[in-house]
Amino acid sequence: MSLLVVGSVALDSVETPFGLKEDVLGGSATYFSTSASFFAPTQVVAVVGEDFPQAHLDFLKARGVDLEGVTREKGRTFRWKGRYGFQLNEAETLDTQLNVFQSFSPRLPEKYRDAQYVFLGNIHPELQSQVVDQVKAPKLVAADTMNFWINGSRPALLKTLKRVNLLFVNDGEARQLTGEHNIVRAARAILDMGPQRVVIKRGEYGALLFEKEHTFACPAMPIADVFDPTGAGDTFAGGFMGTLAIASQVNTETLRRAMVMGSVMASFTVEKFSLERLREVTRSEIRARFSDFKRLTHFEDLGPLEG
Repeated sequence: MSLLVVGSVALDSVETPFGLKEDVLGGSATYFSTSASFFAPTQVVAVVGEDFPQAHLDFLKARGVDLEGVTREKGRTFRWKGRYGFQLNEAETLDTQLNVFQSFSPRLPEKYRDAQYVFLGNIHPELQSQVVDQVKAPKLVAADTMNFWINGSRPALLKTLKRVNLLFVNDGEARQLTGEHNIVRAARAILDMGPQRVVIKRGEYGALLFEKEHTFACPAMPIADVFDPTGAGDTFAGGFMGTLAIASQVNTETLRRAMVMGSVMASFTVEKFSLERLREVTRSEIRARFSDFKRLTHFEDLGPLEG
């Protein structure tokens, strides 16, 4: 099943306690499509500038990612610069240069309009709605958002939420969006806004999936060497959506498997800077880590409590 992502392809400069990398490959659509490409044919709609290295596009093409929807415009590529402390939970944004991304208006190639699974990356909610207008009959539309849109474009975001099936947010964004401190109450409030499902990402503490009658908690893989969490959330979404796309159905079991696969893919991303780890990871490693997740979370039924 075809999988479409609309988002950013960027150049990042990232500083963590373990090093500094400048002008490396980044962007929500980049992380998502690289992750999803292990599972399903993936199409990208994004914009880059004249300065964007062709080698990065060649890397995505080699992964089998369809780049017909990526345009190169006059000007500089979207750039983000951030810094992480030792906790690595949240980045401090040092600089954001929208450049050609500032005038980005997603236009889907005709063949993309038949996409069955759609991921709306972290872009303005009005642009997310424009994408929904252009796809014909998707089975599932998922969206991401952030505190900037929650604060500055709330009315547009609420309209978009009524048009999507699933929302990805982190725990802080869920609380900010709903005004609820308790994460369970926040999830239920988001479901009342329109989406049938919400995935709340909690960094090193894993992720939670909420539906009206179903909740699933997925841990994060305990990783000894965590160098750079940039893009982990989009990598998670790529593994999640890619798993649903190859299953060609959305039910309780596929959603649970998608949650685990999202965590598997995110666990690889954080092991090196940028997409360095995703460049080298193999399907056999993915299968092995998925099995590790099963062992990590398995336990037997409870026996008698009395002695």
